[in-house]
Amino acid sequence: MAPVLVLWLAVCLCGTLAVDKGNFKTCDQSAFCKRQRALKPGESPYRALLETMELTNSRLTLQLINDNNKVRLLLELYRLQGNITRVKINELKPLKPRYEVPDVLIREPHTEPLSVLSQDENGVVLSLGAESQRVIVSAQPFRLDIMEGHDVLMSLNSRGLLAFEHLRMQEEEKEDGMWEETFKSYTDSKPNGPSAVSLDFSLPGVEHVYGIPEHADTLRLKTTDNGDPYRLYNLDVFQYELYNPMALYGAVPVMLAHSAQRTTGIFWLNAAETWVDISSNTAGKVFHLFVLPQTTDVRWISESGIIDVFIMLGPTPKDVFSQYASLTGTQSFPPLASLGYHQCRWNYNDQEDVQAVDAGFDEHDIPYDFIWLDIEHTDGKRYFTWEPHKFATPKEMLQGLMDKKRKMVAIVDPHIKVDTNYKIHNEIRSRGFYIKNKDGGDYEGWCWPGNAGYPDFTRADMRAWWASMFSYDQYEGSMMNLYTWNDMNEPSVFNGPEVTMHKDAVHGAWEHRDVHNIYGFYVQMATAEGQIQRSGGTERPFVLTRAFFAGSQRYGAVWTGDNAAEWDHLKISIPMCLSLGLVGISFCGADVGGFFKTPSTELLVRWYQTGAYQPFFRAHAHLDTPRREPWLFGPENTALIREVVRQRYTLLPYWYLQFYQAYLTAQPVMRPLWVEYPQDPATFAVDDEFLIGRDLLVHPVTEEGARGVTAYLPGKNEVWFDVNTFQKHNGAQNLYIPVTMSSVPVFQRGGSIIPRKLRVRRSSSCMEHDPYTLYVALNPQRTAEGELYIDDGHTFNYEKKEFIHRRLSFANNILSSVNLAPDAQFITHSWIERIVLLGASKPRKVTLKTADGQESQLEFEFDASMSVLTLRKPGMNAGADWTVTLQ
Repeated sequence: MAPVLVLWLAVCLCGTLAVDKGNFKTCDQSAFCKRQRALKPGESPYRALLETMELTNSRLTLQLINDNNKVRLLLELYRLQGNITRVKINELKPLKPRYEVPDVLIREPHTEPLSVLSQDENGVVLSLGAESQRVIVSAQPFRLDIMEGHDVLMSLNSRGLLAFEHLRMQEEEKEDGMWEETFKSYTDSKPNGPSAVSLDFSLPGVEHVYGIPEHADTLRLKTTDNGDPYRLYNLDVFQYELYNPMALYGAVPVMLAHSAQRTTGIFWLNAAETWVDISSNTAGKVFHLFVLPQTTDVRWISESGIIDVFIMLGPTPKDVFSQYASLTGTQSFPPLASLGYHQCRWNYNDQEDVQAVDAGFDEHDIPYDFIWLDIEHTDGKRYFTWEPHKFATPKEMLQGLMDKKRKMVAIVDPHIKVDTNYKIHNEIRSRGFYIKNKDGGDYEGWCWPGNAGYPDFTRADMRAWWASMFSYDQYEGSMMNLYTWNDMNEPSVFNGPEVTMHKDAVHGAWEHRDVHNIYGFYVQMATAEGQIQRSGGTERPFVLTRAFFAGSQRYGAVWTGDNAAEWDHLKISIPMCLSLGLVGISFCGADVGGFFKTPSTELLVRWYQTGAYQPFFRAHAHLDTPRREPWLFGPENTALIREVVRQRYTLLPYWYLQFYQAYLTAQPVMRPLWVEYPQDPATFAVDDEFLIGRDLLVHPVTEEGARGVTAYLPGKNEVWFDVNTFQKHNGAQNLYIPVTMSSVPVFQRGGSIIPRKLRVRRSSSCMEHDPYTLYVALNPQRTAEGELYIDDGHTFNYEKKEFIHRRLSFANNILSSVNLAPDAQFITHSWIERIVLLGASKPRKVTLKTADGQESQLEFEFDASMSVLTLRKPGMNAGADWTVTLQ
């Protein structure tokens, strides 16, 4: 092994070291960021040339001129369906084309007519159709204001920070870093010279902004005046630092702005390195006896490409989610089993180890669905292969899991060992599919296998070939219960600048700098496509990725990377996943227990209790840490972990329904309180508790030695029921909850109906035909509603209307189940075995009426002290029409 790699591994594998910040650039060390940030707010040099304006039915074009250098830009303005405005700015006549991000938008967005309301020498006013919305284009200096009635919703270039570095012939170096840049020992040749773009947005009346993941920071974004901007640049940052704006593994250039009056969003479609500055001004300042509202100013700076920005005008949080999904798609609907528990470490040693861990779960009566294999399962880090001695008969191993209705995930990373005896490498090289270096040869860097090449996933033909490698005849030893994990796909290059690829590496006509943040998106896309193809298009894929971009939600799950076994890392997992959910990526989780270091048993138990209520639930650990299977910490802790994993499994019908809703409607599965209570300022900065869907509120215990937690229960006229004790609490209050080691504070919203399966078995597939218990939590008006969704759990047949989707509602003392999808067909063997009504009063009798008109009386029990009514064995099929009447 080369000395560089040995040294890097020595640093990496030593679990005690934190991130070396010196390996990663600050804004001052990133020449374009430093240059752009040096521009201060003032009068913009850009002027709109109104005489060049052209208006067709769907778009306005207008030239802008920079009065300092006379370079002209082309502004395009579109009104899009669903209350979205698109603004594109490019050079009018660039020396060569500038990169525009493909494949992220699910289609060319549908436009709606724009019309001129008025025009003079100072500017033009255009109608945006809806509710007196209009956009004002001011000519000198150029700025855009989007208005509704008398309110300015958003202003562009109001601080004069539009900047567009035009492509030019190389001239004498005007400034350091324009034509060449050095960081540490790495030189970036910058053959195209300076090419950065920047634009400022002002958001009047807004104090709270969210999104732009991935950062290990609070849910509410902070102002960046006294430090670096938030950075979006996919990087392999092991054991990352918390509460700072450093870049991490993924980048979604989407920000949400929220006030009690309105929610809006900004989607900055650019895949190059990007920095986002946030500042806030005028709060409480008095102007002509008026107190000015707070304004949040946001500035986006990208190294290359064009300005292509989608302004999503809400007005509600749910509107913004559906607006963004209309552009980039919704969360893919995952197989049900992937919502169960996943057991992983680097590494399970061999087939016997896998078998022993699998048996351990049965012995200790803990359910799980997936066991994972990290890089050591391969033959010398050659992906798509198996270590010939330790994993000699992979199909036998997979069949053993399949017999128990369990599954496996194996890692497939996008760095390919340079080895002429390795089929994958030879194929990629012979087809010319590797990324090239600036001199035209194959780009090579160090990663886990040693010297590696990097396939160019920006090429559709490369992605198609990669997908074909997952077919059962190509990926030897694979079976239908083997799924995939794409790690290191930022891409990670151990001996590259900032542990990633040189920006002057070449992808066909483009430099790596143009496409960097979209590389991981393409890797996951190709892998998911491979899994779909291998089944002939029938089976849903499951692919976990570390790097991601806007649109990655269409291809699977993400996790928060190489965290550490520390209480603060447990805490940060909540805002990190909430931020991802706000920008469309609902399938998020963190390594339970922490990847680096060794958790105390208290921390491990609390992490299981938190992870069991996050969308992706996987335990994972570093090679150098002691083993951590859930039964290794004494019977008491085993029981605590068993209990919370079983809670997860009882709630799988609800989790599955939430993912179906996310797929249909783009609403996040794990969501901040303010999404459901947008007018309650007390919710706006809460990030130590969250909602799953609308109806479950979770406040995990994330403090060491905690004796109690204070949870905010929202909703002025609402009630919440403790799911363990059934105690009722009023909304709009801070509730102190005493806790023990077994406590996970979870509340069901009054007014909701949640289905559970209480017969927990060894995996989710074993529970397929089991009966349901309905938990009906009544609100103060004594009504409740919920839904039940059932399909086969793993194929795409739901697209062919093979599912059951029912509305459950309680009103006027009648509980009913009504078909929400009369045109769908599916048969379930599951039935309703119990109905539990919370906040109920005692009936004289309870009558069940089924679809065929038959009536029968049901047995019931009533607990007067807790107002809980339990109906035993009503026995109707979960897919049928029925009513239950309380008299």
